[in-house]
Amino acid sequence: MEVAELNLCHIPCDLSKPRQLEAALAGVGYFLKTGAPRGRVLLINNSGFGLYGSFPAPGVDQQAEMVDLNVRAMVHLTGALLPAIRERGGVIMNIASTSAFQPTPFIAVYGATKAFVLHWSLALNEELRGTGVRSMAVCPGPTSTEFFARAGLEKRSVAGRFGQTSDEVALEALRAMAAGRSLVVTGWRNKLAAALAAPMPKRFVARVAGKVIARYRMSRIGR
Repeated sequence: MEVAELNLCHIPCDLSKPRQLEAALAGVGYFLKTGAPRGRVLLINNSGFGLYGSFPAPGVDQQAEMVDLNVRAMVHLTGALLPAIRERGGVIMNIASTSAFQPTPFIAVYGATKAFVLHWSLALNEELRGTGVRSMAVCPGPTSTEFFARAGLEKRSVAGRFGQTSDEVALEALRAMAAGRSLVVTGWRNKLAAALAAPMPKRFVARVAGKVIARYRMSRIGR
């Protein structure tokens, strides 16, 4: 299908700004009522960013903005759109991270926001059972996007053999959605890492994660 044939509606906004978020919600609500075709809704909460450094570096304001975007905006958007999604049926897909499975020194706030996304998504899925709406959490590892540049790292901070492309992550997420799963960790290496971290004591995992992140990420912070 050509892009020109699609019924698209782009509403630009900064989701970390409450007023812009409210304005965007009004636009989305209007589009769902007047312009969007009937059918099930797929809400993908994919906006977010990370920051590397010893807390509170690079700044408290930036850390708070990250919480606003990664957590508050997702909850706000989902809650505001849930009545329309309930009416039509559909899926709420929240993009978490493999960082959600353990404490993550040097990206402490980011990891905590993704732990929230993971646990909230799974809990919400149980609340929605039987309503025709599902919630799922997608947990990718290092992915070839602008994430690392935004986080302050140099280019090529993700080695090719350890990372995935955004297309690979999206394909796994859609396959998991079609299979009715509420959680997917993308990439076999990420699945293995998450499975190994889950049963271990949190203090031990935090120590190991801190050493790994310091070695492979902190040395690549852009100057």
